[in-house]
Amino acid sequence: MADTRGRIPTVIADGVHVIYKVHGSGSRKGGATAALSRIFSREPAPGIREVHAVKGVTFTAYKGEAIGLIGSNGSGKSTLLAAIAGLQPVARGRIFSHGQPSLLGVNAALMNDLTGERNVVLGGLAMGMSKQQIHERYQDIVDFSGINEKGDFISLPMRTYSSGMGARLRFSIAAAKDHDVLMIDEALATGDAAFQRRSQARIEQLRQQAGTVFLVSHGINTVRETCDRAIWLEAGVMRMDGPAAEVCDAYEAFTAGR
Repeated sequence: MADTRGRIPTVIADGVHVIYKVHGSGSRKGGATAALSRIFSREPAPGIREVHAVKGVTFTAYKGEAIGLIGSNGSGKSTLLAAIAGLQPVARGRIFSHGQPSLLGVNAALMNDLTGERNVVLGGLAMGMSKQQIHERYQDIVDFSGINEKGDFISLPMRTYSSGMGARLRFSIAAAKDHDVLMIDEALATGDAAFQRRSQARIEQLRQQAGTVFLVSHGINTVRETCDRAIWLEAGVMRMDGPAAEVCDAYEAFTAGR
């Protein structure tokens, strides 16, 4: 256990459970009387099931940390980040945060029919940047994303972008602002080696400015190279929390033995 004396917490998850409902293909016969009966008995509606995505997760994140979230597909990593960002309600437990965590901040604000240029402005405004700040940082955002290296893509609608180009632009907009807590979901897997190096350097800069970075990645080497701490989730349960190298080694041993 690391010595946490004198360190300032940025996120505290205390016994967090996240349960959400999904629509299935099941069907159940019955008319209005049967539906009313289900309402009074609090029975789930036909074809809806509950998914217990995060199960009693507890941890404390501190200023200056870069924390990797690893685990199999469907293990609850992205759901946990959404809960920390306030985008997913918590069924039980509590989450405390310093300021407003940003989940790569701008997905909801970017619009496929608008140009990349317009989306930089909208994304910056959605993250709380002023028009002056966006104007000052605009060229750096475009250069950081690298989407103009093979043409003037920033002036084209985002629907013409590949998924990787769109993800790089979103990360570039988010990275243009200083964050108390920045959560990144798989963005570093979308670029070439040069973009990944720029991204890792920006994450290190955020840490040095006393920010906290969470990184979800299926690339174990990315977590090793970028993060000093890792949390391993499996089927919604936290299996391990500790130094990134140790947690990544344990996870790789687990996956190799399956």
